[in-house]
Amino acid sequence: MNSLKPSEIVIELDKYIVGQHRAKRSVAIALRNRWRRQQVAEDLRDEIAPKNIILIGPTGVGKTEIARRLSKLTDSPFYKVEASKFTEVGYVGRDVESMIRDLLELTINLLKTREQDAIKPKARAIAEERMLDLLLPPKPRLQQGETARETQLEVVTTGADESFSTREKLRGMLRAGKLDTRYVDLDVPDRSMPTVEIFSNVGMEEMGINFKDMLGGLLPKNTRRRKIKVPEAMELLSLEEAQNLIDMDKVIRQAREKVEQSGIIFLDEIDKIVGKSGSHGPDVSREGVQRDLLPIVEGSTVTTKYGPVKTDHILFIASGAFHAIKPSDLIPELQGRFPIRVELDSLNRQDFFKILTEPRNALILQYTELLKTEGIDVVFETSAIERIAAIAEEVNTLTENIGARRLHTLMECLLDDILFDAPDLQEKKIVIDGDRVDSKLKAIKSNEDLSRYIL
Repeated sequence: MNSLKPSEIVIELDKYIVGQHRAKRSVAIALRNRWRRQQVAEDLRDEIAPKNIILIGPTGVGKTEIARRLSKLTDSPFYKVEASKFTEVGYVGRDVESMIRDLLELTINLLKTREQDAIKPKARAIAEERMLDLLLPPKPRLQQGETARETQLEVVTTGADESFSTREKLRGMLRAGKLDTRYVDLDVPDRSMPTVEIFSNVGMEEMGINFKDMLGGLLPKNTRRRKIKVPEAMELLSLEEAQNLIDMDKVIRQAREKVEQSGIIFLDEIDKIVGKSGSHGPDVSREGVQRDLLPIVEGSTVTTKYGPVKTDHILFIASGAFHAIKPSDLIPELQGRFPIRVELDSLNRQDFFKILTEPRNALILQYTELLKTEGIDVVFETSAIERIAAIAEEVNTLTENIGARRLHTLMECLLDDILFDAPDLQEKKIVIDGDRVDSKLKAIKSNEDLSRYIL
């Protein structure tokens, strides 16, 4: 468990996300409380439940980015899912428990990849020995009762030292890449599987059965011999040896513990599962989804193919725009499971200016680095960045407010010609100023009907 202080967490989030200090404080406190819970006496530890959070604000203000950066910062298992994908049990759609299974699956794959990276040198060494066996097959031995004349084999007595010397010489050539153009015969698994169609009103992951694993056990493991170049064969052999060396029981055990103790699930669009009172038709299962979410968020045990997973200490961060409804329109039981509510601020031109210039992944930096790959140096003057920020605020006010995502559309429209002609441009330094921004975007911005389509 990461032991960053709340102030340090906020500082790290500031490197990528502009503003929204209240939301950053809330998630920093929630994260620090996890570390504090680990320090509490064991008999009380299980009694301390996480304080789930609802982030309220329009699209494009940083709700998802805050949760994603938080998980990367602490190396916590993270899964983002739209609440509108779920339906009440009995309707066609995804079951709410599937998000726990997906989170566990992602965590297992991540830990498995890390284990493979850790044992890569050992797996490579074993693969190298197997490759030398393929390149230098043992000399055929005489069968009992056969003579050299009968088998037409020339019997050459070689000492162990000579055989060892040949193998080491071949090893040196393999490592130096001198055998990269040679082919070897290698048995590789045949990945073609028979198609099995299952007609059901639920997805495969909801059925609690892994059909691929089940069929893999029943059907014979087919292999086919292929002629493969030495480098590709080395990669296949290394991957096969790495998989053999990994203790999957240990990986699954660690993944389950990691999910249970430090998992984060981001429930986006939670406002979409709130139906208006007295409505019919498409809203019929919305309240049912909320009731299905209750036990998961409160803490229950979800059955997965890797064993049971407890959700008592998974942190749930929900988000929604809440344009037409309010958080209080959620059913009372679900409201109680999300005690912390934070309203995120709409972005203004000052925020847009900072987003374009300050973060480590600033949009201006992304485009300048992209064009440097073509040998073109694009320089944005301060006046140009100010005009882009001002136009973004203005278009968001006149049309739909899509927050910082508006900057992406503006930057694409602004740099459209340069991005298209970059490989053929003779001019290697391009300066973009405020006048260029106005001339490029003015016609679109002034025509409100056109801006609804383009911006």
